[in-house]
Amino acid sequence: MTHASGAPGRGSSPAQGRSPAPGRRTKAAPADQLLFSEGRKHLWRTVALFLSATAAAVAGLTLPAALGRTLDLLLAGEGAGSAEAGRWLAGCAALTCALVVLDAADTVLTGTLNSRVAAGLRTRLATHLLALGPLRANRFAHGDLVTRCTGNAAHAGTGPSSAASALAAVVTPVGALVALALLDPRLAAVFFAGTPLLMLLLRAFSRTSTDCVTRYQETQARIAGRLVEALSGARTIAAAGIGQREGARVLEPLEELSGHGHRMWRVQGRATAQAAVLVPLLQVAVVAVGGLLLSGGELSVGGLVAAARYAVLAAGIGTLVGQLNALVRGRTAAQRLAEVLAVAPMRAGRRTVPDHTAPGTTGRLELCGVRASYGGEPVLRGVDLVVPGGATVAVVGRSGAGKSLLAAVAGRLVEPEAGRVLLDGTDLAELDPSALRRAIGFAFERPVLFGATIGEALAAGIPGQREGHEARVRAAAGAACADEFVRTLPYGYGTPCEQAPLSGGEVQRLGLARALAQGGRVLVLDDATSSLDTVTELKVTRALVGAGEGHGGQGRDGGAARGARTRLVVAHRASTAARADLTAWLDGGRIRAVAPHAQLWEQPAYRALFGSGRDDG
Repeated sequence: MTHASGAPGRGSSPAQGRSPAPGRRTKAAPADQLLFSEGRKHLWRTVALFLSATAAAVAGLTLPAALGRTLDLLLAGEGAGSAEAGRWLAGCAALTCALVVLDAADTVLTGTLNSRVAAGLRTRLATHLLALGPLRANRFAHGDLVTRCTGNAAHAGTGPSSAASALAAVVTPVGALVALALLDPRLAAVFFAGTPLLMLLLRAFSRTSTDCVTRYQETQARIAGRLVEALSGARTIAAAGIGQREGARVLEPLEELSGHGHRMWRVQGRATAQAAVLVPLLQVAVVAVGGLLLSGGELSVGGLVAAARYAVLAAGIGTLVGQLNALVRGRTAAQRLAEVLAVAPMRAGRRTVPDHTAPGTTGRLELCGVRASYGGEPVLRGVDLVVPGGATVAVVGRSGAGKSLLAAVAGRLVEPEAGRVLLDGTDLAELDPSALRRAIGFAFERPVLFGATIGEALAAGIPGQREGHEARVRAAAGAACADEFVRTLPYGYGTPCEQAPLSGGEVQRLGLARALAQGGRVLVLDDATSSLDTVTELKVTRALVGAGEGHGGQGRDGGAARGARTRLVVAHRASTAARADLTAWLDGGRIRAVAPHAQLWEQPAYRALFGSGRDDG
C-alpha cells in the first residue's frame, strides 16, 4: 500500500506488491482446514446436499433393477394390466419423479451453499487483511489480493458442495458394482478386472489437474496485479505516452495463461478420451458375459438390461472427473486464501486508554528502542523519542530515512519488531483496537475518502452514534480550511464523493478535516499539508497548533474544535518544522537530535535536509 491508504512509504521496495513465488507450494492441510471450518458453519446445508445427492444415487441404482423386473414380468406374459406389473411400473415412475425432485434440490442446495461459503470466505479474508495492517498486507500485490477476494473466494466457495457431491458420486459406481455382484458374481468380476485402470486414471488426472489449476490462478493474479498498478498510475502513463507499452506489459502473462488453460483442457480431454476407450470395453465385456449367462438360462432378459445399465453406472468416470475437477479448483483456490490468512495480524489487547482527566494523561507519546523494517530492509534502528503531551513535534530527515514508517509505528499502523510505543504510560499493543483508533488520529499525504457523500466521508472516523456529527464535521472542516470550498459543491456536504471535482490540495484538506473530526488524544500528520499552498498551510498549521492549547478544554467526545492534544508531524518543509514546538531529526535509523527548529538550523547538515536553505520559515 502507498501513502494513499496510510502505509509507510520509502519509495519502491523489492518486496512491495509481490505475491509468493509461483513455484512455492504450501501444504494442502491449511486449505482443507479452511474449507472444513467454513463448511461447518453451514453444516446442515452440506449434510442436506450430501443426503439429496446420495438419495439420487440410490434412486438411480434402484431404477435399472426395477426396469429389469418390469420387463421380465411383461415378457413372462403377466400383462401390463396385472397388479404386480402395475406396481412395478408405478415404482419406476415414482423413482423417475424422485430423481427429478432430488436433482432440483441438489441444484438449489449447491447454489445457496456455494454463495454462502464464498461470502463467508470473502468476509473472513477482508477482515483479516484489515487487521494485518498496511505493511504486512504489502507482501501481496493489490491486484493479487483482489483476485483472491473475488475469483479465488468464489472457487473456494464450491469446496464443501464439491466434497459432498464427490462423496455422494462414489455411491453410484460402488453401488453399481455391488448390484452386478448380486445379479451374478461373474459380471462383477469382469468389471472389477478393469477397475485398477480407472483408479490410476483418476489419480493421474487429480495430480496433473491440481498443478495446472494452481499455475493458472497464479498467472491470473499476476495480470490483475499489473492492471491495478497501471490503473493507479494512469495519469503518469498518459503523460509519458507509454500506454501501448504498459498495455503490452499488463497482458504479457496472457500467453502463459493461455498455455496453462490449454494444458488444463488437454489434461481433462486426455482423461475423457482414455475413459472413452476403457469404459466401453468394460461395458461390452459385461454385456458379453451377461449374454452368455442369458443363453445358458442363468440370467433373465431384464437382468441383462439391468446389468448393461449397471455397467454404465459403475464406469461413471465422466461424473467423477467433473466432481474431482471442481474439488481440485476449490482446494487450490482455498490454498491461495490460506496463504493470506496464514500471515499473523498485529497483536491486540483489551485495555482502554486511561481517562484524560487522570493526572499525567496529557497525550504523552513515547517510542522506546523501536526497531522496524520495510521490505525486509532495516529502517528504524532503536528509535527513542518522547513527544510531550500537548506539544507539536515535527519529524524531519532525508528521503528514505523512515519518517513515514516512524509515524505509522507511533500510531500502531505498523507493529515494531522490537521496542515499545507508550501513550500516557500504556503500551499501544495492550490497547483495544477501537480504543486505540479513538485515541490516535491520522492524516496522510494522499488520503482516500470513504463514504457515499463528503459529509459521510468526514464523519467516518467519529466514534459513537451519528447524532451531533454534523456540527463536529463542519467545525473540523472549518479548522482545515475546507468548509468554504465544500459549501460551493453542488450539494454541499451532501455531494456524492464521485461527483465532487476536487484538487489534490482539497482532498488533503478533507483528510485533515476527517482526522480533526475524529478527535483523540494524539494526531499524526504524515506530510498531510504537502499539497497546500503557503497561505493555506499557514492557516491550517495555526489551527492545528491552537487546537492543542488548553489541555483541560477537551471534552469526552474529543470534539474537533478542541482537537487533539499532541501532534506528531512528518515534515518536508522547513516552514512546517519551524512552527512546531520541537523538531526530531531522524538520521541513520535513529533520532540524531530533538530541539527547536531554530536551534537545529545552525547546523549545516540540518540545513542540507531542506536544500540550500530556502523556505526557512
